[in-house]
Amino acid sequence: WLLVLAGAGTGVLGAILGTGGGVFLVPILVLGFGVPMHYALATSILTVIATSSAVASTNVERGTANMRLGMTLEIATALGAIGGGALAGHLAPSVLQGLFALVLIPTASAMWRGQTEALPGAHRDPYQPEVPNAPHHGGMDGEYFDEGTGQVVEYQVHRLWAGMLVSFFAGTFSGLLGIGGGVFKVPALHILCQVPMKAAAATSNFMIGVTAAASAFLYFGRGEVRPTLTAATVLGVLIGSILGLQLNRRIESHMVRRLFALLLGAVAVQMAFRAWTGRG
Repeated sequence: WLLVLAGAGTGVLGAILGTGGGVFLVPILVLGFGVPMHYALATSILTVIATSSAVASTNVERGTANMRLGMTLEIATALGAIGGGALAGHLAPSVLQGLFALVLIPTASAMWRGQTEALPGAHRDPYQPEVPNAPHHGGMDGEYFDEGTGQVVEYQVHRLWAGMLVSFFAGTFSGLLGIGGGVFKVPALHILCQVPMKAAAATSNFMIGVTAAASAFLYFGRGEVRPTLTAATVLGVLIGSILGLQLNRRIESHMVRRLFALLLGAVAVQMAFRAWTGRG
């Protein structure tokens, strides 16, 4: 039951933030439940698939997720995920924990800074930098109805090449560290490609399931998927993802992001300590 609750909590956060929840789940399993690092990564990969499956269809139906952009970026992400999953089997747990700490630090920084959705009457997030006369990819442009502001938000996709590059590295870290890669994709889509925050998170949620599936079979083939552990966690993640999807339509996320930025910072310190002392 504790695993179900832990999965539900990470499912809520993954659905709201578009990260898949793996960035929270792996530290919880390793530090809170004493699960070996490789087993925790395998469990997280499968829960990322569950998170994406639970919320992606709704985001696509509402038009928040940009399917054309997501599948284009997924080409690079899937290639990176396969390489990262293969590499994970050859690294010691302490090395993986050290890498995970390095991932958590910039994630905590990004969440602390926080970004809000477009203000009423605006069609662009105020935190997005202006790109004068920047070329955009018309076939990737999108729009969606924001229930929070009651407005239709239109946007153009810029710097697709930068999004592809970041997506490749996001896929690599996804396969290597058992996370959905959303911690990299969402900032890249928002800052580099000029996609509004809500659309960036929804598109990331749509992509992470494919990313995780590309590397999941490698963990399964190595015998690192523990059925009981994974089943309990996935059940909680599915419940939490559905709840998070509903909450995301009604609440502001910037306070949640700041609170969890502090949590991620503390977890990063603990993971770095375990990696340094070799307590894998």
